[in-house]
Amino acid sequence: MGAIYMGLTEDELPTLVDAWRQSNPHIVQFWWDVDHAVMEAVKFKHTTSEYGLTFSCRSGMLFITLPSGRKLAYVKTKIGTNKFGGQCITYEGIGGTKKWERLDSYGPKFVENIVQATARDIRCYAMQTLRCCSIVMHIHDEVVIEAVPSMSLDAVCEQMGRTPPWAKGLLLRADGYTTPFYKKD
Repeated sequence: MGAIYMGLTEDELPTLVDAWRQSNPHIVQFWWDVDHAVMEAVKFKHTTSEYGLTFSCRSGMLFITLPSGRKLAYVKTKIGTNKFGGQCITYEGIGGTKKWERLDSYGPKFVENIVQATARDIRCYAMQTLRCCSIVMHIHDEVVIEAVPSMSLDAVCEQMGRTPPWAKGLLLRADGYTTPFYKKD
């Protein structure tokens, strides 16, 4: 999370990490539930479901089906051994060398992928609600539109804050600003 760049030392990190994990037990539980579900899917080649996600392994590929129905795919998954000597999932992907290599993963890393992919699906749904707008570009969690001066910013934010049908109960809100040219807020 950038702690080293903020001036913290390596020695201070374990205490900070432990405090964060103790303050967020549901997130930590989610990590390890996902880890278990992925391991089950790969090891036994059957489908498991947790938290509105589906984990399945077919033809050597791990699929994680998101609440939107979109699937994340991991190529040539296997059970491997991590650097600590424990079991982990390995798959083929683009590594630090910018070439295909065998990568390993575990619950927290899969959750990071799931969260980012779900955020992308929410943004795409929000973009579809803006049919009457001219979308110029989008960057991470931001959508840039060109609009006539009379268009209501509140109306655009209301449209973008609508919950997708596949995410019932998720509370969303969108914020925005107007400017004659693109700039970061």
